[in-house]
Amino acid sequence: MVTIAVDGPSGSGKSSVSKAVAARLGLAYLDTGAMYRAATLWCVRTDVALDRTEAVAAAVRGMPLEMGVDPAAPGVSLDGEDVALAIRTTEVTAAVSQVATNLQVRDELRRRQREIIARESDGGFSAGRGIVAEGRDITTVVAPDADARVLLTASEEARLRRRSLEVHGAADASAVEATRDQVLRRDRDDSTVSTFHVAADGVVTVDSSELDLDQTVDAVLAVVERTAV
Repeated sequence: MVTIAVDGPSGSGKSSVSKAVAARLGLAYLDTGAMYRAATLWCVRTDVALDRTEAVAAAVRGMPLEMGVDPAAPGVSLDGEDVALAIRTTEVTAAVSQVATNLQVRDELRRRQREIIARESDGGFSAGRGIVAEGRDITTVVAPDADARVLLTASEEARLRRRSLEVHGAADASAVEATRDQVLRRDRDDSTVSTFHVAADGVVTVDSSELDLDQTVDAVLAVVERTAV
């Protein structure tokens, strides 16, 4: 059983890299950011005002969420419905920080994340081989004892360009500017409840600013090879 924890800011490549690493190693993959997006969608659909801290926390505790952990097709199921696309809408993106900075919500979702990680040690999708979990506070709070812990970073310019390509299909000046607030505001808001810009002790930083996807995956795999022994 090997646990690989990957943290980083928006646009650093966490999801793409983590899925590729999991696929290469035959491990499960957990997108913890998708869990916060699903929680946001659940509150919106059940008419829970996001500024009602206690009500949001109660709604999330009862949220019927199932996370797929196959890196080839992770999937997110909410009350039996595939919401992988619905959680990526502009509406959810604009609201997710309000849910993600709710400390009670974080406690509940961290509990669920630990359960998913533990399940892979007993079998699960990976048949006991392990899991790659990525997010904001995996290396420090959710899985501080992970076999390999990586902080994946990139320059602001690189992160904005990548997210612009993902969201708008272009990386010209206007597309990047349209993405700027979404990326930087989310990082600013989330940094009030988790640390993901500076590596904690024992966490290895991988800067992907000048690397393509394959090179970044290789760099993370090199960290795993050095540390997960």
